[in-house]
Amino acid sequence: MSNPLLESAEFPCFSKINPEHVKSAIEQRIKECRQVIAQIVKEQDVTWDKCIRPLEIRNNALQESWSPVSHLNSVANSPKLREVYEQCLPLLSEYSTFVGQHEPLYHMFLRLKESENFRQLTQSQKTFTQHTLRDFKLSGVSLPEVEKQRYASITQRLSELSNQFNNNVLDATQSWYKHVTDSQLLAGLPESAFAAAEDEAKKRNKTGWIFTLQMPSYISVMTYANSSALRKEFYTAFVTRASEQGPQAGEFDNTAIIDEILSLRHELANLLSFSNYAQKSLETKMANSCEQVVQFLNQLAMQSKPQAEEELKELQKFAKDHDNKEHLEPWDLAYYSEKQKQYLFELSDEELRCYFPENRVLEGMFKTVNKLFKIRIKQKQDVDNWHKDVKYYEVFDEFDDLKGGFYLDLYTRANKRGGAWMDVCKERVKIGDHTQHPIAYLTCNFMGPVKETPARFTHQEVVTLFHEFGHTLHHILTEVDVVGVSGINGVAWDAVELPSQFLENWCYQPESLSEISGHFETQVPLPQDMLNRLLDAKNFQSAMGMLRQLEFSLFDFRLHELYEPDTQNLVQDFLDEVRQDIAVVIPPDFHRFQNSFTHIFGGGYAAGYYSYKWAEVLSADAFAKFEEEGIFNPQTGQSFLTNILQKGGSLPAMALFRSFRGREPSIQPLLRHTGIRTDNHSGLTKP
Repeated sequence: MSNPLLESAEFPCFSKINPEHVKSAIEQRIKECRQVIAQIVKEQDVTWDKCIRPLEIRNNALQESWSPVSHLNSVANSPKLREVYEQCLPLLSEYSTFVGQHEPLYHMFLRLKESENFRQLTQSQKTFTQHTLRDFKLSGVSLPEVEKQRYASITQRLSELSNQFNNNVLDATQSWYKHVTDSQLLAGLPESAFAAAEDEAKKRNKTGWIFTLQMPSYISVMTYANSSALRKEFYTAFVTRASEQGPQAGEFDNTAIIDEILSLRHELANLLSFSNYAQKSLETKMANSCEQVVQFLNQLAMQSKPQAEEELKELQKFAKDHDNKEHLEPWDLAYYSEKQKQYLFELSDEELRCYFPENRVLEGMFKTVNKLFKIRIKQKQDVDNWHKDVKYYEVFDEFDDLKGGFYLDLYTRANKRGGAWMDVCKERVKIGDHTQHPIAYLTCNFMGPVKETPARFTHQEVVTLFHEFGHTLHHILTEVDVVGVSGINGVAWDAVELPSQFLENWCYQPESLSEISGHFETQVPLPQDMLNRLLDAKNFQSAMGMLRQLEFSLFDFRLHELYEPDTQNLVQDFLDEVRQDIAVVIPPDFHRFQNSFTHIFGGGYAAGYYSYKWAEVLSADAFAKFEEEGIFNPQTGQSFLTNILQKGGSLPAMALFRSFRGREPSIQPLLRHTGIRTDNHSGLTKP
């Protein structure tokens, strides 16, 4: 039987992939990689073409086989697929450790670095070599044998735990729902929420309406439902997911998993002679020290907190004046914030939704990047995928040369992980005389079409789409042929959000808004008065939003920096301490945000969540150059393309930023763009 995961093709054959194909394909690919390593370490004269490129090609084949499996596990999860996915995690972890601790391979790279051949390498090849030598040390290549074995067992266990953490969050999110048959309970909800909930009920062969903890459904209840009791019920279910609290208490509990993850990360850092995991994390980031990160976050929090306290007082006053609400509970905040925004700006997310139908948004987004970077995006039909709603697009440069492509999966559905993300399908790499084009997955969880009405997005969802599209362009537009530093690879983690957050700015520019908006019935662009109100509302409660992200960032970083083994209730205590210092809203005791914090316990952001704010400094300052020179200035767009998007990780992030901006980054544009007053500004630490 042929195995589609072992066949070389332009695109993965998703419709042909079955769970029984997975493990044998991964075992075969790993075997091929090991064979290449055994051959190349015997070479006396270490050159790129004889030693590095063969390994690069074989690792790329492994990536091609694993990528569609990993992606399907996120967007079309099933018991059988999950089972084989989990069977492969130890195999991949073992191979990764095998490579990272392979002393002959390490010495081969070392010989290349110290040889005359190194001088002849391209900048990308040199950077990849230097990164690889760093990564060998971070993989424990110099450890004694017993400690190497311990390192291997820790990394394998961490892989298993992170996967289980994500599974628990997914299962907890999907298993809870609210079936409503009395429409009076749903008073206040917009028509779009009713329609989506009715559609969900029909899918489950029920009458009435079904609301879930998936984002579009959950947010609609928390923002619009007049019933405080209903909002509290949803809030409680959402913030206690995968914990020992709430309606599913203990059923998918991640508490013990978090404790074990933290313990193993700390032990791993100690094995590598770091005092804590935060120090280890910074080895691959722009920030120079733990002190610099904490100072950056704390000073930004100090700058934002007075304004956030004012915003909360204004919200409390609004609720009292307009609804005689004496005290705001956490499940009241989104509801009254939306009412206050409507009162102040005469603008609602639902009103805006009508002006952002899917097709208009996509067309406008593609026109925006065409003006910026002279690229053209065209849908390609008949590309095999995993769901009928998925589309595939190709990206061409100004000379009509194909640069790559991306799958677009926009709608929420069962068995699909929540959130929005970009992931890699194929890398740009040179194989013989052929350059493999990069391909990305762009995934969101928006409300899809209902009956005859097309999918319509809130403005915030449009911002999310632009964000993930920024990551996608970073991956696709690279001109680097070395896999390890092409696209987002090799980019310092606290700079990887630069292109994504940068592109968000065009969601607020009148010139681009006229392209991405158009009423779904009349096609009339967003009226000028609504545009003005949208721009006026841009920084509504921005300081409260800033503090919320800083709370997550400080909790993550301090937890990994100050972790001490065998400390009872450590995680909750750290979170409570951070909240006491910077939060203006203290959640109830049953709140268990950490148990669904997939970024740090199930993803790659451990001791790195601060990267969002760090990179936002870079992105705001980069956009400020466009404000100075014209938001569609072709020379400025070309400079961002050539200095940031095309270079990948081939040079240090700060060097690339300096090349584009002509100086080091300033924090002032971020404060200005977010409406944070700077009258008490005392000079924040610059990244």
